[in-house]
Amino acid sequence: MTRTFAHHAIRAFALGTAIVATPIAAQAALALNIPTNALQANAVQAFSQDALDSFDIVGITLQPLGNATVVANVPGAYNLPVTSISLQFLKIAGGASTGSALEFNRLDDDSGKRTRVTLANFSIDFNAKKILADATQQGQAAVKKTPIFDFHEQTPLGLKYQFPLSITGKQILDKLFLTTEGKKLFKVGLELPDIADLVLETTDFGTIAIDVAVKPRNRPVSNRPYVVAP
Repeated sequence: MTRTFAHHAIRAFALGTAIVATPIAAQAALALNIPTNALQANAVQAFSQDALDSFDIVGITLQPLGNATVVANVPGAYNLPVTSISLQFLKIAGGASTGSALEFNRLDDDSGKRTRVTLANFSIDFNAKKILADATQQGQAAVKKTPIFDFHEQTPLGLKYQFPLSITGKQILDKLFLTTEGKKLFKVGLELPDIADLVLETTDFGTIAIDVAVKPRNRPVSNRPYVVAP
């Protein structure tokens, strides 16, 4: 089964080479959505020390769910398997970590109240330079594709083609700052005090390192959307 998934993904990548011969006006309609859940494709989100310190101050802890896992020996880093990428004009237009989730839990020491915000099914829009996720506040319905972070491309993502057909891509996104929607989500959903407003406004939340390789995983990860438990 792994070979079958990998074979389809490689064939999809191969189709990308055909776009070169297509008139520019028609290329926009030839976006390719490539499944990568059977391949060694990962995005590692590493929260900055400033972000981790801020979490500690207000009593926030993180828990990876679904496909997401803790990166060993790297505090505040989580691996989010990349389940698909999309190409347009032979460039990466987007990517998704469907099935991965990060749960932010907060305990208010003064009131003893617990609150929770869950981000799931992450996606990257390289055109808008946004990190999006299905955002769920405790006890409420998920708001799909909520813009959470703005980002900067520290390094451009280069797809390298080698004969017979091997394609790799690496990139680092940095300067992760909360969007207006992201700030509101955390402020309201985690019932943060007003003193946290400046932190939400000015904190660089870290980096995302993307590594895509056409090599099969030992076992494909699920590409089903993660659904937050009630």
